[in-house]
Parts: sequence; structure tokens; C-alpha cells
Amino acid sequence: MAGAFILVAFGGFLPTYWAPVVAGTFHAPPIIHVHGALMFTWTCFYFVQTALVASGRTIDHRSWGLAGIALFSVIACAILVGEMAVIKRDEAAGMGDAARRFAAVTLCAWPLMVGLFVLAIVNIRRPQVHKRLMTLLMAAMMTPAIARVFLTVLAPPGAAGGPPPPFVSIPPGLAADLFIVVAIVFDWRTRGRPHPVYLYGGAVVVAQQVLTVLLAGTPAWMRIARAFESLAG
Repeated sequence: MAGAFILVAFGGFLPTYWAPVVAGTFHAPPIIHVHGALMFTWTCFYFVQTALVASGRTIDHRSWGLAGIALFSVIACAILVGEMAVIKRDEAAGMGDAARRFAAVTLCAWPLMVGLFVLAIVNIRRPQVHKRLMTLLMAAMMTPAIARVFLTVLAPPGAAGGPPPPFVSIPPGLAADLFIVVAIVFDWRTRGRPHPVYLYGGAVVVAQQVLTVLLAGTPAWMRIARAFESLAG
């Protein structure tokens, strides 16, 4: 599963980030590059951590855990700063309201990501719970990479490069949820029943995806988005 996360994270951003960066055609605020580097580093870090446990080096896994906490804390901050930069850029291009609506996809997922990570850290002495919470977190974090594939394949020819409507996040979100389905099936075959973390946590992940689309674009959300934007000055 950790290897699949790396393949999805790298492959999903290949047409819209990695290839344009190599070609010198990708232009974005510097924080976007920082964000991309941090996120891919996190995915690789997760792979290494799972490999340590799989090889019986649990003590090394725990030792590197502090570095993981630091890395994820920086990522959480970079996500917010990056979203501010994107809204400001799109505002300057005359697409401010569309950017604020689509910002719901990121800003509503942010508390879920942080919550899952905090719960995983709180449960480090319960490895069966800890590892499943981390798997839920990683599955949810795959949505942006999968979304880039959807946008690349399904975007109409000549479509404008502005923020898409929030509802386009649902198909890639459900595709990312298939990782959770695979984990549930694995539990069913090896434990005889799925672990409650996957059942309740998976339900929360899906509910967050649906509620985000329902909230985005409402007057209440636009006020929240403008308040968030104002933090950048």
C-alpha cells in the first residue's frame, strides 16, 4: 500500500507538475514548489516507516517518528500558506470567487488530515489503531494527485486554466477511497472482520468529501474564505 501511494503521488502529478517543471513551463508561487517537495517527501517517509516495521525494526520506526511529527507539522502550515498564495494569484487574475469556492476542497480537508494525524500519534502505543489511522490519512492525501489525472484526461480541449467547481473533487475523492476499501478487504481476509478504524474513519472521510461540496459556494463559506484570505494581508 505504501508503494502504491508513492506511485499515485508521483504519477498523478507527472503531467501537471513534474513534467512542466522539467520543461521549464511551470509557473507558480515559490510556496507551491515547497509544498510539492514536502508532500512527496512525506509520502517517501511513510514508505520508509512502513518498511522499517515490516522488517522488524520497530525501534528505528519509533525513533524516526519525531522527525515525522516535525515534517507533518511543516506540511500542515505549508498547505495553508500555499492556499493563501493561490487565492491571491487567482484574485489578481479576476477569478477570486471561483478560487474561494474551490478553496473549500483544501481547507475542509485540512482539519480532517490534522485530526487523523493527531489521533495516530495519540495511539502510538496501540499499533493496530496507529497504522490504520495513518493508512486513512495517506488515502485521503491521495485525492489531489488522482484529481490531476481526472483533470488532465477529462478537461475539455481549450478549457480555461481557472479553478474548477468544487464538485469535480468528488470522483477523485471516491477513487482515493478505494485504498480504504482495499484495506477493509485485507482486514476481512486476515482478521475475519474489518477494523473499526476503517469503518468509522472511512465514513468520516467520505462524509467530509460530500459536505465540502455542499458547503462550498454558500454565503457562509464565502465569508470564511474571505476571512482566511485576509490573513495574508
